[in-house]
This record gives sequence, structure tokens and C-alpha cells, in this order.
Amino acid sequence: MAESSLNQSAGAHVAILDEDEQGGRPVALAYRALNLGDLLTAVPALRGLRRALPRHRLVLATKPGLRPLIPLIGAVDELLPADELCPLRWPWPGPDVAVDLHGRGPESHRVLLGIEPRRLVAFAAPEVAVEGPPWRPGEHEVRRWCRLVEWAWPGSAFTHDLALLRPATPAAVPGAVIVHPGAAAPARRWPVERFAEVARFLARTGRPVLITGSAAEVELAEAVRAAADLPRSAVLAGATSLDELAALVADARLLVSNDTGVAHVATAFRTPSVVLFGPTSAAEWGPPPSDRHIALGDGGGGDPHGTVLDPALARIQVDDVVAAAEALLRCSGG
Repeated sequence: MAESSLNQSAGAHVAILDEDEQGGRPVALAYRALNLGDLLTAVPALRGLRRALPRHRLVLATKPGLRPLIPLIGAVDELLPADELCPLRWPWPGPDVAVDLHGRGPESHRVLLGIEPRRLVAFAAPEVAVEGPPWRPGEHEVRRWCRLVEWAWPGSAFTHDLALLRPATPAAVPGAVIVHPGAAAPARRWPVERFAEVARFLARTGRPVLITGSAAEVELAEAVRAAADLPRSAVLAGATSLDELAALVADARLLVSNDTGVAHVATAFRTPSVVLFGPTSAAEWGPPPSDRHIALGDGGGGDPHGTVLDPALARIQVDDVVAAAEALLRCSGG
């Protein structure tokens, strides 16, 4: 797909590879069976593969729940449902090339070696006799996977190439301010009462405030809503599909969130965002330098799967977030 088409709306269907799928084109398989933010940080690398291998069928092995976003990448031909570090359901001959965008190995390398690709592109792992570039701890996730693709096909991947196509699904509430208090682990969740103070401030500006989250985060979202004295209709946690959430973020005035997948959605649609980091570091997972995004916090070194609030995240104060939100709304004319 031509890069100019990134300004268009995407409603294209991406097939799920099935047992009857055949074709004369060579196959390139990219493996990234992780979560939403992980997928979006790999978009520039996937586009690099598309540029490097224009005649190949590019198949992405990833979690099937991410399917609504795959057409928005504008590079992937087919989706192969995959679970993290589980054997791939691949009854066909080995692909021409397999690219490990999942991890440093050797476990992920073994998953791909199990389908016998003609060529495996991956970070070096002596345990499974795989040659490749060295893994660099602390490297930004976007740069890491672009570097791997660049190692194999120089000049193909660009770290700034993060934008997604516009979703065909319309936003339920265009121009909203979105507050997203959830994250995968308690260590990465800024306190409810602080999110509520920010939401209360945003509501006083006259903008519609929505609180989003997964089905497992409805109680968390409701706690923020109640503390902020917002109407019950403000809670959309558990009520949006992935493509509906993408449409909301694409048309939002601002997103305020923890370091989690929806922050990467804001980056992909150039929606202004305030992202709170800790224990992970913005230097590794943050948005690109831009006047549209503000990363707060000095995370790095803590346990991202921890069960208690990380000290780096706890150091971020309500005034810090309010000031950042004000600055972005002012710059965007919102």
C-alpha cells in the first residue's frame, strides 16, 4: 500500500489464514503474539518488511483479538492467530522468511524454527545457533525492531513511520477528552483519586470526558467517575470494541493515560496525549518527541508486573498532569 494512502480511511478486510489458503507468492511471516502496545510499536518494522519484500504475502502471527487494527497498518496481508510462545498452527510448507519481532529468544526463535522457514531473521541467540544483530538492553522498542529489519534489509524501516490509517468506524463521541486509568498490573496504575482530580478539572473546561478501559477495568473506571462526580454515561470501560476504541482515540482532543496500549493508539493517530510512566521508562516505551505528546515520570528499573504502585509513578502529582493537559489543549486549540 502506498504511503499516501495513510491519509485515507481503512475499511479493508484482512483475512485470517486458513488451511485451504494457497498461492504462488512467497510467504514472509512476522511473529509478534503480544498485546496492543506491542503491536503498535512494531508497525514501522512491519512496514519495513512490506517495503523490503513487496512480492511476498506478509502474514502476521499475533493475538486474534488485535485483528480490527491489522488493516489500519496498511502492510499486512493476512493474520495468523497465535498465542504467546506457543507452537504455531502452520500446516503449510515453511515460509520463505520468518521474522522474530517478539523477543530476544531463544524461546521465540524456537517457535519460528518449528515451522522450518527458509530464512530466520532474529536477534542473535547462540543457544539455538541463530545469528543476527545483538540485543541492546534499554533500547526504545520502536527502534529495536526497526534495527532488526534494517539489519536484514538496509534502508527499509523508519522509526517515525507510526501512523495508522483512519478507522472506518465512526467515533461515538467526537472531540472527547479520554481518561484511561487502567494498565496490565497495579505497579503501572496511577491512583484512582488522582485520576479523578484530573478528570474533574477536564470536565470543568466544558469538554466531554470519557473514561475508557477493558471489561476487567469497569470497576476501576466507575471509581474514577464517582470520585470525579461525572455522569454515569462517562464510563465506556468494557463497552467498546477495539475498533470503536481506536475511533474514539483518533477523534479525541486529548488522552490522559498510564503507560499502556491506548497510549500507543494516541501516538498512531497523532492525538495529543499525557502518558504517565513508571516503572517502565519513556526512553524505552514512550511516544516520539513531539509537541503533541508529553511523557511524565522517571520510570526504569522497577517491575512492570508488580502488585503495588511503583514509586516512580507515585511521584507524579496531579498538578503535573493538569499542567501538561492544559498545555496540550492550548496548543491544539481545543
